[in-house]
Amino acid sequence: MIEDKERYLESVKHAGDYIKGLLGGRKVPEICIVLGSGLGPLADICEQYLSIPYSDIPDFPRSTAPGHAGRLIAGNLSGKDVFMMNGRFHYYEGYPMETVVFYIRVLGLIGVKTLILTNAAGGIKTEMVPPEFVAIEDHFSFFAESVLRGPNIAEFGTRFPDQSSVYDKELISILEDCAKDLGVKLSRGIYAYMKGPQYETPAEIRALRILGADCVGMSTVPEAVCASHMGLRVVGMSCVTNMAAGISKGPLSEKEVLDTAAAASEQSCALMKEFIRRL
Repeated sequence: MIEDKERYLESVKHAGDYIKGLLGGRKVPEICIVLGSGLGPLADICEQYLSIPYSDIPDFPRSTAPGHAGRLIAGNLSGKDVFMMNGRFHYYEGYPMETVVFYIRVLGLIGVKTLILTNAAGGIKTEMVPPEFVAIEDHFSFFAESVLRGPNIAEFGTRFPDQSSVYDKELISILEDCAKDLGVKLSRGIYAYMKGPQYETPAEIRALRILGADCVGMSTVPEAVCASHMGLRVVGMSCVTNMAAGISKGPLSEKEVLDTAAAASEQSCALMKEFIRRL
């Protein structure tokens, strides 16, 4: 929870000024892609003109999750200037929510208008066959401490933001068209956020299925809430890398998630390249 909003806002502006300074007069990219598991190679495909370790950016947290490189990249992808977050931050790493979403407030304040959130997720719908992709059309956030708890900072948004359309319908339709043209299986679904880092129990998965969830994971929702609060357009995509507890035939493991995400990497990168081209 933000306790000193003036100090927090100052930190956000300081980090933003640092990033803009390194851009060397270039226009701030209006698109930011958060590279979830399997999308790391997209950073190599991008024509990079800036790559900043998170540790160099004032007040930026460090990404400790496996497979997260921890760099902010600026470059050209499919003819568009983009930021790429090569590594994100999670509540389970021990960060408070205002730190988890710090990067969104920094980038949103300096000019980012569209946020693309990707993740690896567990499948809850029994007919799913990993790896497959889900365009997030809504989410469950009631297991997440609100990123907006505490004093509201007017520069970011209103005190009580509407959450009827967190995920932009037009962007979802564009993503679906891209998937169809590329022959990539993509469905719409509801993403359930769980705090982690432990995987969910079979009982929890049964409850989430009854509530209507299609996939489950430990990221994305706090970021989507924060971005929508700031008026950013948000699109989210999950790569279902494993079936959730009680559905999976074996124990869940981080290795399975990373291996499956890597196997789906070619498709996910192709889909994202085409999506950026059509924006």
